Amino acid sequence: QKYWQELQQVKSSQQKVNDKQEIIGSSKKHEKMINMIHRIADVDATVLLTGNSGVGKSKIAEEIHKKSARANKPFVAINCGAIPESLLESELFGYKKGAFSGANPNGKVGLAEKANGGTLFLDEVGELPLALQPKLLHLVQNKSFIPIGATDVKKVDVRIIAATNQDLLKMVKEKKFREDLYYRLNVVSIHVPALRERKEDILPLVYHY
Repeated sequence: QKYWQELQQVKSSQQKVNDKQEIIGSSKKHEKMINMIHRIADVDATVLLTGNSGVGKSKIAEEIHKKSARANKPFVAINCGAIPESLLESELFGYKKGAFSGANPNGKVGLAEKANGGTLFLDEVGELPLALQPKLLHLVQNKSFIPIGATDVKKVDVRIIAATNQDLLKMVKEKKFREDLYYRLNVVSIHVPALRERKEDILPLVYHY
């Protein structure tokens, strides 16, 4: 474990030298977050990003993907709060030919399948309807799902990163979010601090832009 950690530190420091820095900052909170990204990138665990709207959670998710072994595979993002509830399931899991009236006659490949081999980013996961949460839980647990109108299970190899600006634990207590899904998503948690929490980063950002 000791040598593995040292090896990861060497790899991370080398990556910092080789990579173009896209996430700007020099504060302790920023450095702590960046170090965490480097540490967990190659570990295929599910990640939950928390923080206010606009702090750059999607950018952090992309950075984790770029630093991982899945970097050359798809990074597919879906905003769970921006898509109507009636369309969210078909967007995420797709549907079989003739699954419902008005559907594409050829069927549709869902985003979970499009992300196969890569990373599926679920932004604003707290907005996910309760009715759809069991199906997402199945995807997270078993890396499999059933498209709408189909009977055969589809297997996918995806890493899941979720993000929210809500207090999911409070939502669990209020029965607005499934407890088992919360714990499945919250394997590794990264808090993305707002700029007001890391004011030392204002000048580096000003200089950068």
